[in-house]
Amino acid sequence: MDLLTTISGSLMEGFFPAGWDLKKIDACVDSDPNMIAKRQKWWHRKFEPVACQTYADFDTMMGHEIAQTIRNSRDAGEKLALILPVGPMGMYRWAVYFLTEWGVPCDHVYGFNMDEWSDAQGNTLPPNNPGAFQYAMQQAFYGPLGKLTVPPKQRHFALKKVLPTYAERLGDLRAAGAKLTVIFGIGRVCHIAFWEPHFAGEFSSEAEWKKQTHRLGARLHPLTIEQNAITSFKSRTTLVPAYANTIGPGLFLKADKIIGGADGTLSRGMMWQGLSLWMTLRHEPSPWIPSTYMPTQPGRLFYLEELAGPLVAECN
Repeated sequence: MDLLTTISGSLMEGFFPAGWDLKKIDACVDSDPNMIAKRQKWWHRKFEPVACQTYADFDTMMGHEIAQTIRNSRDAGEKLALILPVGPMGMYRWAVYFLTEWGVPCDHVYGFNMDEWSDAQGNTLPPNNPGAFQYAMQQAFYGPLGKLTVPPKQRHFALKKVLPTYAERLGDLRAAGAKLTVIFGIGRVCHIAFWEPHFAGEFSSEAEWKKQTHRLGARLHPLTIEQNAITSFKSRTTLVPAYANTIGPGLFLKADKIIGGADGTLSRGMMWQGLSLWMTLRHEPSPWIPSTYMPTQPGRLFYLEELAGPLVAECN
């Protein structure tokens, strides 16, 4: 007896994105946690999952990857465009540490935050609000870099008037030789940024879906709201906006390199991200599961070993 056998007639019926095959999703999970890194035929040959034993390992290793990417681009004389997440966050402290230790200036870096909370019209929180992603980035990354930091004019946030300019700005940078690195986390519903799975139902083809560069005032799935209530709002669901501005696959699937992170454990054996990680790595690419496209690009996905499971019942 489980959700698959009891969903009919329940309040969960019709709750998940329409394109989700729950039986197929459940089959993504292997009883052997070591199988999570088994290569799939659709993975890019230069895509690599990287297991991390502890939170400290995760933050340090992912932060080092970000810092090394910034240093390498500077050494190569290239401009670097970074699409940046707020979640995960711990890696920024270590990126700052390494860049500071190495003395690497970041005036060749152009930052593009991938999303921001909004209302239905795309209006966003003020930048001094502690829930705003602009505030979070200033506190975690841009501020601590001090004199080495990214110049303010090269920092872009997913605001109503700025987000629609991302595609053109990134296009101009890449035309001038810049490389694009997409840094990301994975949502409970397998979104990238706040590009939600239910958006897939609006498009007649995968090709059309892949062209979408952004959305203002995107309607968020209830699981996204509750995930963020747990991870960012200390369980206070009423503080979480129901909409967000977000980049789309027309940007996050154009990477020269990706740096992903999955650290969604809680404590005492509890977690929220285990199934999402297995889906991302083991389900073939589908617009209904946006994160499944990330392994088709070159780069690394850092994850906490605990997320691999085994994903079995354990009462807490």
